[in-house]
Amino acid sequence: MSRRRPTVADLRAMKGKRQLTMLRVLTMDEAEAAERAGVDIVSVPPELVLNPQYRDAAPSLFTMPGDNFYEIGTSDDFVRWAFRLYKAGADAVYCSAGYATIKRMADDNIPVIGHVGLIPSRATWTGGFKAVGKTADTAMEVFAAVKQLETAGAIGGGIQVVPVEVAKAISERTSLIMLSMGAGTGCDAQYLFADDILGQNRGHMPRHSKVYRNFAAEYDRLQAERIAAFSEYVADVNSLAYPEDKHVVHMDPAELSLFMKRVDGA
Repeated sequence: MSRRRPTVADLRAMKGKRQLTMLRVLTMDEAEAAERAGVDIVSVPPELVLNPQYRDAAPSLFTMPGDNFYEIGTSDDFVRWAFRLYKAGADAVYCSAGYATIKRMADDNIPVIGHVGLIPSRATWTGGFKAVGKTADTAMEVFAAVKQLETAGAIGGGIQVVPVEVAKAISERTSLIMLSMGAGTGCDAQYLFADDILGQNRGHMPRHSKVYRNFAAEYDRLQAERIAAFSEYVADVNSLAYPEDKHVVHMDPAELSLFMKRVDGA
């Protein structure tokens, strides 16, 4: 039975009732797999949701395109960017820019997801890529940021690498849909990257990531097979084993004889 795509109102109504699932997917194949697996929410590159085939592959995924704020520009640029994506089928947009930019979009009824805790594009302000909110003072800063997102009109926020106790307490005290990235089950959704789940990430693995498959090994195997196939092709050409008679077309003998007479006399 096909699923109905949830609305913002649906997600708000589910707050505190069950854990939602969320993935960052990068390709149409990953989006289709998320759809068929029953994932609730996806974060996607803007170009994916702009693909006319996207909604055929992922009709019921609550879809949130996002990009780093410095790739987009001013508040007005964000509004134009967001309306284009909303028209293409996005359900909300991710925005790590300032509260004024979030409010600018929310005032035009664009559903916006913000970000608190460890924000990669702003990590220098919180001491780099490490947990945020481990002291009472810094935990209150995370809470204040959530309240500012509320005031700006956001519908939700990613909460990244914040102590589980802090994230739970905050989630219970906000109307925002809180998307946990290493912040525990006290939030409303669990958010992982498809690259990590599939074992495609060869670099640093975040503490909260979990690997379910080893695609990297499969890619290595396929690359070895690719090199072997190309090498065999080179060897066949060098030894005249390719092309064989079945790979070429022959001319009718009578036509060939006529052609040879004409070409020799040309």
